[in-house]
Amino acid sequence: MSRDIFGMALIDFQNGNYSEDITTYSSLNEKDILPLPYLFRDYDAMPLIEQKALDLCRGTVLDVGCGAGSHSLYLQNKGVEVTGLDESEGAVFTARSRGVNNIIYSNIYDYSGMKFDTILLLMNGIGIAGQLIEVHRLLSHLEGLLNRGGQILVDSSDIIYMFEVDDDGGYWIPNNGKYYGEVEFTMEYKGLKSPPFNWLYVDYNRLKQLAEEQNLSCELVCEGTHYDYLARLRVQP
Repeated sequence: MSRDIFGMALIDFQNGNYSEDITTYSSLNEKDILPLPYLFRDYDAMPLIEQKALDLCRGTVLDVGCGAGSHSLYLQNKGVEVTGLDESEGAVFTARSRGVNNIIYSNIYDYSGMKFDTILLLMNGIGIAGQLIEVHRLLSHLEGLLNRGGQILVDSSDIIYMFEVDDDGGYWIPNNGKYYGEVEFTMEYKGLKSPPFNWLYVDYNRLKQLAEEQNLSCELVCEGTHYDYLARLRVQP
């Protein structure tokens, strides 16, 4: 648990020991704050994209990277058969403490149990791929967890806006051989830092291309207020 910075913070909040938020540092030279109360929000406080994804859920649902369990709890309370999954031991403990009935402590790639009608990857859930080159592996694994006719609901953001614009309207993107949406993060909480980890933000057109290469259809369901979007992926007949 000492390296599970995210999980430690969730447990503290759940136990009434909230005194600070998680600080994140990224390879884009960005320092940001992840407010813990936001991870425990209810449906009415969720962005439109997340609300729409939850409304589109059908059949049995796998909530990948369930965190504190807010999405799973909403679906469960609506009578949906939902299973949360997270590789953070603290997140699993927190979600279970909040009342999520079905929850799995596992890395998504290590899970190969039952199949589902809907797989959710919210709060930029595609980010767990880490790098663009790994998206095929992730989609292939998720496809193997889908029932026939199933769907994957995923949101992400196009972070091109974070780069400077030149006089011709183009963007100054570092020529380092990497896709601009590949970011390395570190979390800090109560003086403890997590190991660095890779996270991916992928623009919709790139996601659509990668999905179709995997024989998945990709539909743009809706767009958010700041370069974010919700997409639905399904196996093509």
